[in-house]
Amino acid sequence: MKVTVVGAGAVGASCAEYIAIKNFASEVVLLDIKEGYAEGKAMDLMQCASLNGFDTKITGITNDYSKTANSDICVITSGIPRKPGMTREELIGINAGIVKTVSSSLLEHSPNMVLIVVSNPMDTMTYLAHKTLDMPKNRIIGMGGALDSARFKYRLAEAMEAPISDIDGMVIGGHSDTGMVPLTSQATRNSIKVSEFLSEDRLEQVTEDTKVGGATLTKLLGTSAWYAPGAAVSGLVQAIACDQKKMFPCSTFLDGEYGLNDICIGVPVILGKNGIEKIVDIPLSDAEKAHMLASAEGVRKTNGLLDL
Repeated sequence: MKVTVVGAGAVGASCAEYIAIKNFASEVVLLDIKEGYAEGKAMDLMQCASLNGFDTKITGITNDYSKTANSDICVITSGIPRKPGMTREELIGINAGIVKTVSSSLLEHSPNMVLIVVSNPMDTMTYLAHKTLDMPKNRIIGMGGALDSARFKYRLAEAMEAPISDIDGMVIGGHSDTGMVPLTSQATRNSIKVSEFLSEDRLEQVTEDTKVGGATLTKLLGTSAWYAPGAAVSGLVQAIACDQKKMFPCSTFLDGEYGLNDICIGVPVILGKNGIEKIVDIPLSDAEKAHMLASAEGVRKTNGLLDL
């Protein structure tokens, strides 16, 4: 099992680290355009191998896509990170060019890959990959919902003063501050709805805190987060590599599902060796349906800025 991660910055390196520590891949290739940067990160990570007990080989490469050949799964984290005050949507001009070049270079050397897009604005970058690559739609996946759902569960556990292992919840919709749709009506603590523990006002606060989860960290750190995004990506990669049939909310190309067409947006899917094995249709409340449609409208607006 060979996994390539393009972009050796904070998110890419964290992703490579978590994949290696889980010890399910034979090799992780870390590629970056900055001379020696990926090589240095790979060396640093490989010096953790005996300490953390993993045998995954991590290889650093400077801009040579031939070394990514025959990768089973490829992850694109490259692009400029979000800076304080910058929305994900403002990143589109620069990152679209990067994602287009990177994805076509990966496909040239790994025609059977499953592609995971992390670069922001993620739903639009995933849509760009669908429109420009000759690949089945089930093999192009956008990572956003897994991260947003982790942030949602963190906020729910915080509000209930509960261990996070008790909490189950999901965020669908667009991966943006306004586009997220946290499914509070279906979130539970050990199968009991969270509305039994929290007031409507407190749940609304959890929803709002979840939506600005990325922006909150950007203000505190001066750049985007990396531990949780890296862990979220590694979860998707492992589900595919190990054919786990696990359910994650992922940005996927919809063709009538949820009443939406010609758009990539976050919905629950089953991940296995073929990438997206199934799109899961779940019932939504009227309010959630309305939020989902509004979210899709926002994603379409950003998609309209693409030069396709």
